[in-house]
Amino acid sequence: MGGIGNLDLRELRRLQERLNQAREAQAQALLEKCTKDLASMLLRRVVKKTPVGDYSGGSYTCASGRQHKGQKVPGKNGGTLRRGWTAGTIRKEGDVYKIDIINPVEYAAYVEFGHRTASHTGWVPGHLMMTISEQEVRDAAPAMLRRRIRRFLGEYLQ
Repeated sequence: MGGIGNLDLRELRRLQERLNQAREAQAQALLEKCTKDLASMLLRRVVKKTPVGDYSGGSYTCASGRQHKGQKVPGKNGGTLRRGWTAGTIRKEGDVYKIDIINPVEYAAYVEFGHRTASHTGWVPGHLMMTISEQEVRDAAPAMLRRRIRRFLGEYLQ
């Protein structure tokens, strides 16, 4: 019976290492993509739930002292809070990928959680737009991540 001869497995091992590194880089890209998608989903939901101020039917006194009723208040446009939502950049802390969804508008927390009235006699309830949106994304995330991971693993198992 004939022998196989000399078989050098070093090249095969190097190939295996390169494939593992490529797979690891693709897994990192998948995790970053999933993080961006979850942040995007949260951002879409919170923006949709953020209330927009209506200044169209108010009354105001202009600089000349004249009273204007039932007209749009000049210089006031609704939607500042809604336009304020932004997503930060992805960062990896240990094994966890994080991205911040922020709203730098100074009154965002008051609209989210509620506040006392100007006369301090009552309470304006919060809209909880971020709290509710975050819970919705937490509920939807496992199914979305499962689909993505199955698709990713399917490429390597075929």
